Amino acid sequence: MNRTTLSLIAGATALAAVTGFAAVSAPDPGSAEQRTGAAATLPVERTGLLCPRPSTSDLAETTYTSFAPVTEGADGKGTAVLRAAAQQSAPDDDGTSEDGKDGENGSADEKDEGDEKGEKDAAKDDKAGKPVLQLQEPGKPVTAEADGADAPALVGTADGRFASGWTAQQTTEVAAGTGRGLQGVACSAADTQFWFPGASTDGSRTDYIHLTNPDDSAAVVDIELYGKDGELETTVGEGITVKPRSAEPVLLSTLTAEKQTDVTVHVVVRSGRVGAAVQALDDETGGDWLPASADPSGRLVLPGIPKDATAVRLVAFTPGDADVDLKVRLASPSGLITPAGNETLHVKGGMTAAFDLGDLTRGEAGSLVLTAPDGSVPVVAAVRVLRGEGGKQESAFIPAARPVETRATALDNTAEGTTLSVTAPEGDAEIKVTASAGTKGGTPQTKTYSIKSGTTQDIEAPVPAGLKGSYALTVETRAGGPVYASRTLALTEGGVPFFTVQPLPDDRGMVAVPDASENLSVLQR
Repeated sequence: MNRTTLSLIAGATALAAVTGFAAVSAPDPGSAEQRTGAAATLPVERTGLLCPRPSTSDLAETTYTSFAPVTEGADGKGTAVLRAAAQQSAPDDDGTSEDGKDGENGSADEKDEGDEKGEKDAAKDDKAGKPVLQLQEPGKPVTAEADGADAPALVGTADGRFASGWTAQQTTEVAAGTGRGLQGVACSAADTQFWFPGASTDGSRTDYIHLTNPDDSAAVVDIELYGKDGELETTVGEGITVKPRSAEPVLLSTLTAEKQTDVTVHVVVRSGRVGAAVQALDDETGGDWLPASADPSGRLVLPGIPKDATAVRLVAFTPGDADVDLKVRLASPSGLITPAGNETLHVKGGMTAAFDLGDLTRGEAGSLVLTAPDGSVPVVAAVRVLRGEGGKQESAFIPAARPVETRATALDNTAEGTTLSVTAPEGDAEIKVTASAGTKGGTPQTKTYSIKSGTTQDIEAPVPAGLKGSYALTVETRAGGPVYASRTLALTEGGVPFFTVQPLPDDRGMVAVPDASENLSVLQR
């Protein structure tokens, strides 16, 4: 084996160790990238997503949505399939047998031999179950619906032309009861560590940490809880086993006897990997999903606080022993401003801190920018946002987000009730936003926007011409930045402003493959 092949394999192996599912192929030896010695940027060829169980309410109505943008240079073939987490994936999703022959073809002799094999394959298919969602073509989202508490968690993979930028979302409407409102979460990749500031073990809250294992071996997980005075004593938070290709919801209040309003949850995977998300349900103010915060950092951005928010509560935590005074700024439509009375917030090391910021946005689009002095102390953070007044309030959560480095997508958008919020806290930026075809019809539309440094803009996003059904919004960074984005879905039921907010992390659909001449010896050790 020559040095070129060794180098490319080492790079791909390192990538797989980080992402778990992601895979790429080597560039054509005659390509310009190879000739000039530059790194080739290629579409990811395989990826995976996990969706938590949507609800325990019999009144829940859930819509699952799956989508992959059209990606230049992607493979011409591929699949993108989501199945119930308790089911095993079928070996072949394209209708072909394991030997590559179509099941309806072949000689009479082959059919005689195939009867027994066909019965075995049928048994496998029964075990696997039909896909809940399967994409047919890039650029067009597909949906599936499920009612009640039996809607499953989903496990899925995409390869070939569907892998780059593959996104899935579940949106659930609960008409009444604990957690009533609109609950939405983007399905995520498996990982080995997660931070969730903003959870609770208080008596008025019912918070679950949902753990989903995509692999064929069990995962072992530790759950740590941190309150206002430090780590909480837990009874069964260590060594939780998540069975292969299954989902495990864990009620946080069963892990500790301490009842605290604001808790930071730290999920650490001892073996294997999982997807994780917190479902936070309140008796009076509805509920929503709390996605994981961006990794601990000395600079955080929490994008897209609704302009009509009536209350904003910030929860922050620093994993180390050092205290930190966070500088707080609001990226408004006109620029960065410092909220009066909340110029700095003190967070003690290892203790969860919470701050009520009131109606922070005051009728304008806004994003929080938190900064530690010199960026020296890493922090995780999230905000709980309320809309409405009195007994007609609804809640949602916005964690610190990762930037849209290249491209990100939000699903299940409608012509009415969708708000796309974009902030560029450090420099002017230009973005391109594409509205996909609708799930039941419509023609894609694209617009470009300029975002001034230090501002947040609720942009008038494009809508597909002749839209039928829902559609995807894909944000691409064209220049400048960094750019952070979130999407809000809203509707009104019985006078209550139902809503849900999802930050848009980069889809990591492209990967740089080092040139063979680059020194990858550190990866080969």
